[in-house]
Amino acid sequence: AAKGHPLTWHTLAPEWLTGLSAAEIEQLLRERIRREVTDFSGVIDAWDAINEAVIMPVFTAEENGITRLARSIGRVPMIELAFGEARAANPSATLVLNDFDLSSDYEALIGSVLEAGIAVDAIGLQTHMHQGYWGEEAMLAMVDRFARFGLPLHLTETTLLSGDLMPSEVIDLNDYQIPFWPSTPEGEARQAEEIVRHYRSLVGHPAVQAITYWGLTDDGAWLGAPGGLVRADGTPKPSYDALRSLIKREWWLPPTTMRTDHDGRLSITGFFGDYVMTHGGQSWPVPLKRGRETA
Repeated sequence: AAKGHPLTWHTLAPEWLTGLSAAEIEQLLRERIRREVTDFSGVIDAWDAINEAVIMPVFTAEENGITRLARSIGRVPMIELAFGEARAANPSATLVLNDFDLSSDYEALIGSVLEAGIAVDAIGLQTHMHQGYWGEEAMLAMVDRFARFGLPLHLTETTLLSGDLMPSEVIDLNDYQIPFWPSTPEGEARQAEEIVRHYRSLVGHPAVQAITYWGLTDDGAWLGAPGGLVRADGTPKPSYDALRSLIKREWWLPPTTMRTDHDGRLSITGFFGDYVMTHGGQSWPVPLKRGRETA
């Protein structure tokens, strides 16, 4: 399923916004959100409605109109603007509040957003692990902290490297810039092992609804890091095969012969998605969806 990222963000905001007033920026932003969500309805029905709102009003790395608007009206009203316009444009869309800041600041913001009555469909958690895999214990402890809000969790931006790791003393990942960051055989073996551990632990958590891996290929990867499942030349890494095997061979329900009960019903346990049932030379689709029973 295609997902839109993001509808509102301070980084990469167009420079021509900087010369406008806050009221003009707000009007243009509202129009932009309505346009995208309306025009892509039915093609893209899941959006990061707003990205990195924790630092949005205090972002100083570059001058931009979105930061100025957020500073003018505040974080929560900014989030209400993004969600309200997107919801009005497509009431059935899945709208995500997304952030890289996984500290108590984000928890406090989520609490304020929910207290304000803003309908958030999922909490987005970024996990760019350029300095090494956090491990199951740390990852699940973080997930548990955000699961307390009772909303589905989306791991929106996952990265695991297949090369040398970024030094641990780097605070802002954007500050680490090197001209060449290759994938290595040792790193690829590590990445393959870690991606299976990462996905297996998260899929087993009842609050986790979605995992988005951040970049299929090393070609054009964020920060130039070897974080893709495919090398820059298009050849798959061991992590690609490992993840594909986990999903397609272990988790997906293989062709199975089953017998109905005395009422002619079947009970199926499997991943959400579309299955095909065949009987007596006829076949028909059987979708498994969250919270819905299929007759």
